[in-house]
Amino acid sequence: MKQFIVETSARHIHLSREAVDVLFGEGYQLTNKKDLSQPGQYACAEKLLVVGPKGSIKASILGPTRPASQVEISLTDARSIGVAAPIRESGDTAGSGACKLVNPDNGAELELTEGVIAAKRHIHLTPEAAADLGVADKEIVCVKVASDSERTTIFGDVVVRVSEKFAPAMHIDTDEANAAFNMSREVWGEIVK
Repeated sequence: MKQFIVETSARHIHLSREAVDVLFGEGYQLTNKKDLSQPGQYACAEKLLVVGPKGSIKASILGPTRPASQVEISLTDARSIGVAAPIRESGDTAGSGACKLVNPDNGAELELTEGVIAAKRHIHLTPEAAADLGVADKEIVCVKVASDSERTTIFGDVVVRVSEKFAPAMHIDTDEANAAFNMSREVWGEIVK
C-alpha cells in the first residue's frame, strides 16, 4: 500500500452517554444512519445545534458514544459562531473551546465548558499499513494529494494514528478540502519524505 483515501471530515459531534441522556432522554439510543470508513463508527440521523456567542450551526452526531463529549468544527465554523477551537487531536480537549449544544426537536440544552476543537489533520492506519508506509504511531508526516483541478497540495503536520481498530484513511476538515481540491471525486494521498 502506497496510497490511501483522503476524506473530508465535516463538522460533527461525539457525545458521552450522559450527554445523550440530557439531550434526548434517559436511555435514548442514537440512530445509525450511515456507516463510516472507520470500523464501528457511524453517522447518526440526529443532529444538534452548536451555539456560540455569535450564532449557531447544525452538526451531525457520530456514534457510538464516547467517554467525553467533543465538537469538531472547522476554523471558519468557529469564527462564525464566536467560539475558540484550538487545533488538536481528537480526544485532546482539556482547555479547549466552550459551547452550548441544543436539540432543535425538544429544546434540551447542554453546556460544554470545553470540548470544541478543530481536528488536527491525521491518517488512520492499521499496524500493517503503517509498516508498509514506513511510519509509526504519532509520527508527523507530509502528505501529497494530487488533484485534477490543478491544485495538487502537500499537507504538512499530518499526525499518524495507528491501531488495529482503524481502516487506512486520511481525514482533513472542510476548510482544508475546499482550499485544496474538488471533493466531488475520490481523492488519494501519499506520504512524501
